[in-house]
Amino acid sequence: MKINSVSFVFPMFNEAENIGNTVGRASTLARQISDDYEIVVADDASTDGSGDIIDRMASADSHIKPVHLKVNSKFGGALNAGLMASSKDVVIYTDSDFPAKEEDIKKALELLSEADVVTAYSLVIKDASPKRIVMSKGYNFLVQLLFGLHLKDINSGLKIYKKHVLAGLNLKSKSPFIDVEIFAEVVRRGFKIKPYGLVFDVRAKGSSTISRMSVVTRTFWDMFAYRFGW
Repeated sequence: MKINSVSFVFPMFNEAENIGNTVGRASTLARQISDDYEIVVADDASTDGSGDIIDRMASADSHIKPVHLKVNSKFGGALNAGLMASSKDVVIYTDSDFPAKEEDIKKALELLSEADVVTAYSLVIKDASPKRIVMSKGYNFLVQLLFGLHLKDINSGLKIYKKHVLAGLNLKSKSPFIDVEIFAEVVRRGFKIKPYGLVFDVRAKGSSTISRMSVVTRTFWDMFAYRFGW
């Protein structure tokens, strides 16, 4: 599949140690994919100066597009804002510590010739702690039970969308549940999802906030609100 244009989307919260390198890597990769590209960074009300770093980078490179949220949304709002701000034919979302290798992103892009969405899943257990395993299995069980989505690693840090798949979505979730909401809407509209297995790089700098209790609580709230129309 020929890719005419590409958007990279990075939701970001307190990633001052990572975001400069991440945008640099994304820019290099984007130029290898297409001459028509943009790097969208959705700042989820960071408090460590991450937003200022992106603004400075954007002032020097018109391909970089900052989006600033005034209130922290616990991931989902930032991802939604980034996806909606993207404007190119193919939209690549990955985490702001850039956990996927460039060669894996290129291989995953090839699958767009037979699908509308490519979603990565981890080939190895990323966190073997009993607490994380129980939470992950319980969450995935509920996702399958409530929404019939049989996808591995549904909240993985790499997803690729054809832009038309995202058109018209009115996403409500403010938490990581937004991934499930998108997939549920994609399936409802008859689009095809293709999985791609890879080994994600381990975060070297900064810390993930996805397992904060406030984020976990909001995730389950969003899940039931979406399922039951609250």
